[in-house]
Amino acid sequence: MPAPQTDESLASGWALPKFEAVTLGIVCMIGATLMFAISSAIMKLEIARYPLGEVMAARSLSSLVVCAVLVLPATGFKVFATQRWRAHAARGLSQSVSQTFTVIALGLMPMAGAIAIGFSAPLFSALISILVLKERADPARVAALLVGFAGVLIVTQPGASSLQLGALFALGNAVMYGSVTVAVRSMTKTEGTLTLLMWQMATVAAFHAALLVFGFRAPGLADALTLAASGVANGAGQYLWTKSLGLAPATVVSPFYYLLLVWALILGVLVWGDAPTPALLLGSAIVVASGLALLLREVNLQWNAPRRRAET
Repeated sequence: MPAPQTDESLASGWALPKFEAVTLGIVCMIGATLMFAISSAIMKLEIARYPLGEVMAARSLSSLVVCAVLVLPATGFKVFATQRWRAHAARGLSQSVSQTFTVIALGLMPMAGAIAIGFSAPLFSALISILVLKERADPARVAALLVGFAGVLIVTQPGASSLQLGALFALGNAVMYGSVTVAVRSMTKTEGTLTLLMWQMATVAAFHAALLVFGFRAPGLADALTLAASGVANGAGQYLWTKSLGLAPATVVSPFYYLLLVWALILGVLVWGDAPTPALLLGSAIVVASGLALLLREVNLQWNAPRRRAET
């Protein structure tokens, strides 16, 4: 999940020395990845028993409740103050479709595979930036993209019919998430991170609630609690992820987001007996390495930008 720019308001109430803040930021990011993995595992279990719209609505509505409980006491409803509600609505719609694609993929293929393909989102983001925003395509960036997409091909294994449909939905999620990331870049110039978070939670919940018209089956108490638990875990993960970016630089905590793949591999083995294949491990490693290479490139560009401006 590509990180938005941080907001100083996120760190309010956390008056910690720099080292302790960075350490806590890393802990929050690790906790976020664990929550996201648990949420995905629950979704994979429930999508086999309940209509897609019901599963998505239950998750998104309960995620909204969790984030509201954590954020609103400190910010009040002023966190929703914005003059760019159309952009937030468009982002929410894209996120709704992207997340729905992810859940469909989870129902059709091993969890680790779907998540590994989802990690290609930064690659598509970089590609869209080059094609649409006309950003410079230097050799290092192009090489990282080519290697990363090769890793995606290894994971998806084109021609393996048992994984083909699920992999297509996972790729659809990555493409949409990558495009949303490009769009969000401009929004971070005027919108705080908590505003982005709460608008995302609210709009995604509204769009997913609309899917209930396509099917609903009253769950028993145990299943209702399980469906809600997916949203609680997702909401907690979103909050921890956001908090980590307020405590430490994104360049420090973002690499720890890839631990999500480790949790997915572990849960896949424990719950479904999905032993990771050599292709999955190799392809995942390549995708992660390419994503980190792109991240390091962006860090280097931002670090050297002031010096280049001074020289000119």
